[in-house]
Amino acid sequence: MIDFFDSLETREPEVRESEQMAALGRQVAHARQHTPAYGELLAGVDAAQVTSRAALASLPLTRKDELIERQRLQPPFGGLAAVKAPELNRVFISPGPIFEPGSRREDFWRFARALYAAGFRGGELLHNCFAYHFTPAGAMVESGAHALGCTVFAAGPGQLEAQVQAVAALRPAGYVGTPSFLKMILEKGDEVGSDLSSLRRALVSGEYLPPSLRAAMGERGITVRQCYATADLGLLAYESDALEGMIVDEGIILEIVRPGTGDPVADGEVGEVVVTSLTPEYPLIRFATGDLSAILTGTSPCGRTNRRIKGWMGRADQTTKVRGMFVRPSQVAQVLRQHPEILKGRLVVERVNDADSMTLHCEVAAGTGDVLADAVAATIRQVCNLRGEVVFTPAGSLANDGKVIDDLRPIDA
Repeated sequence: MIDFFDSLETREPEVRESEQMAALGRQVAHARQHTPAYGELLAGVDAAQVTSRAALASLPLTRKDELIERQRLQPPFGGLAAVKAPELNRVFISPGPIFEPGSRREDFWRFARALYAAGFRGGELLHNCFAYHFTPAGAMVESGAHALGCTVFAAGPGQLEAQVQAVAALRPAGYVGTPSFLKMILEKGDEVGSDLSSLRRALVSGEYLPPSLRAAMGERGITVRQCYATADLGLLAYESDALEGMIVDEGIILEIVRPGTGDPVADGEVGEVVVTSLTPEYPLIRFATGDLSAILTGTSPCGRTNRRIKGWMGRADQTTKVRGMFVRPSQVAQVLRQHPEILKGRLVVERVNDADSMTLHCEVAAGTGDVLADAVAATIRQVCNLRGEVVFTPAGSLANDGKVIDDLRPIDA
């Protein structure tokens, strides 16, 4: 018998659509009343009439760059958050910079649903390797795990040998983090002879999951499922055992629009993911994620009836995600500005040994040495919170195509 997190997952599609459209009208009214930004953006909108996807499509998009500017003028949340202390229990920051609120409400980011679909159950110990520092990923997982009744080991990323020791000693049932870091932990365990066989399941996110890596984990007896989430919105979609696309979370309304516009595209057509959150504390309306995906027709064989997307299919702009962190053209420009010896630069992102790798290719004058390379690498780490290699090339060698970030990683279609 198939087990579900709650009855919302198996609603008749017509019932879900009716209930979510009614909730949409209430959310628009709530956002207008309780957030100054949407009071301005949605001025003149009759919330009672916003009860269809067509009406939703007539509302303006909210974009990340707009979020950055609004937060600069009205910190910390740009007038878009409806939550205040004491309900507001944390403030997070992601590259941009963008500030995100946390809430005391259990499972604020709705992660429990994805964990449940990945096989996690109450009473289990979960090894959480998402970051607890600055960004909300670690807290997202922990909040959902606690809602399920799981115990969490707050591992965070890094400290590979200590990770192996903790898994061997604590015997967690499952792992949550990036897929490449799970691979690193297991390979380190093999190297030192540690028994990590307690790991039977994993929920991964933040980067591309190669089919070869999923298969390799399966050979070890680890069932790997992935989910799609953002720091601003929480969980957006998740895999089930059917492994046919990602099922859209019940707490959002998802659209796929033509990049550069707010116009919805037909099911099956690739476009930008736009999300309206039904979360009252942070009621983002038509938030343009910058991610590409497509709606799959039909419903999942697993019995969940919500719409499905193909998963993450790239970026609508040059912003990309490396090892769970967004890297933006503005950050590359910031690195280059700090080193005037560089004439031109391009950040190349690739997959090397099933892990994300990024290299800044820099046009420089002849005779530039290792001292500059080390300094540039240090600046990349400071600006992007990620390690990156540096390669020098002769002046005029980089293509004149306007690209600042070139993401060469394969996309699992």
